[in-house]
Amino acid sequence: MKRLLGPLLIVGILSMLARLAVADEFTLQLRNQKEISTGSGEFERLTRSEKFPANETAIIVCDVWDLHHCWNAVSRLEEFAPRMNKVLIEARRRGAVVIHSPSDCMPAYANHPARKRATAVPPTKLPPDIECWCSRIPAEEKTLYPIDQSDGGEDDDPAEHAVWAAKLISLGRNPGMPWKMQLDTIAIDPERDYISDRGDEVWNILEQRGIKNVILTGVHTNMCVLGRPFGLRQMARNGKNVVLMRDMTDCMYNPKRWPYVNHFTGNDLVISHVERFVCPTITSDQILGGQPFRSKYDTRKTTDVTSVSNPAKTDRSTFEKQWSLVTIPSSWEIATKGGWKDYDGVAWYRCAVRIPKRWSESQALTLSHHPRAGQVTAWLNGTSLAATAETSSAPPSFSIPASAIVPDDANLLVLRVKHKSGDGGLRDVPQISGGKQLLLKGRWQFRLGDDPDWSNIPLPARFGASPDILFEP
Repeated sequence: MKRLLGPLLIVGILSMLARLAVADEFTLQLRNQKEISTGSGEFERLTRSEKFPANETAIIVCDVWDLHHCWNAVSRLEEFAPRMNKVLIEARRRGAVVIHSPSDCMPAYANHPARKRATAVPPTKLPPDIECWCSRIPAEEKTLYPIDQSDGGEDDDPAEHAVWAAKLISLGRNPGMPWKMQLDTIAIDPERDYISDRGDEVWNILEQRGIKNVILTGVHTNMCVLGRPFGLRQMARNGKNVVLMRDMTDCMYNPKRWPYVNHFTGNDLVISHVERFVCPTITSDQILGGQPFRSKYDTRKTTDVTSVSNPAKTDRSTFEKQWSLVTIPSSWEIATKGGWKDYDGVAWYRCAVRIPKRWSESQALTLSHHPRAGQVTAWLNGTSLAATAETSSAPPSFSIPASAIVPDDANLLVLRVKHKSGDGGLRDVPQISGGKQLLLKGRWQFRLGDDPDWSNIPLPARFGASPDILFEP
């Protein structure tokens, strides 16, 4: 009998360890939204329970920078960062992988063990364009983006912002891009974690470690968390079981922009967009216990907003106050839902265009339009485009200099059109031509009036332009 005790004890210990390994998982409540009936535009929220084995799960910490150009963004991040750090500690304890991705900050970590660990991972077979920013996935193509973020989303009081910008300068930082490393509230484990802001490196890490489930946390959801090469869209379209931790994130949204709601309501609307068209969401308490995080700055009575009313636009002044969607080609009657027919004055139009690198490298590109459009001037990424000589056999066009193009990325195209009474809108479709042709037929934004600032946005188009006005080859 005594002879059996040793082997039985070993078997018992191994069995216990096996049970512990199986139990080492996250039980999560994944929340998403499903359209009630196809084409209805009405959605219901659904929640399902799912278990993520810890050893098949990674948490990516997106752009939790030490400093930011927006003071309010800094304040909101610093408030929830301590809880985010606790989430990472618990995730590590259970055996999950933690990847820190503070974009543009890799020089600060050149000699850090976690950075060296990331660069030492052997290459794997990479999905197409995993190194690139992703501005939209197919599920988003037919929807309307819920907020206007084209001003960069900065919601500081102007006086407070001026003080903050001066402080950044005094610290030797660029007030437009002051970040140099990750916020030090978020601890990096030198023995286990990884540091990378590259899509290919992050993908290699996930594949080497056998990661099937990815949790994204960090800032800002409507820009970096969605669009980075390691962000929600890339993970979703390449088959990872990805979720957003919705209470450990924020967005860049200015309540002075459409749809003119509280900042936190704007954040809710972005989260709602994610749940409908990109991936499910979870909250930090599902890993830590307790209650989901709520900001002390969020004093609303109603939270978790999924949509806001958007009354029909018929008043001409509405189109002077904000950018509105229009389908090109379009008459004013269609664009304004029958509110008025003729317009004698200036209208601005804009869209985002993804221009492949091979296009810009192969030959010169031109933007052409039809003479019926009226007097037109054009910009690409804020660069004024020179008009080419008009001939009887060719429509007016603009040359697009290679220096104005951000290849394989979203480029902001803006047209200023001086309409004559009776033109009736932009009824002809602009196109970009070169080795290939891209017909820019579909959804644009337009605005009435005249303001030189409208030729650009404060940030690159991948941040400021909404995905519903993106054209891709």
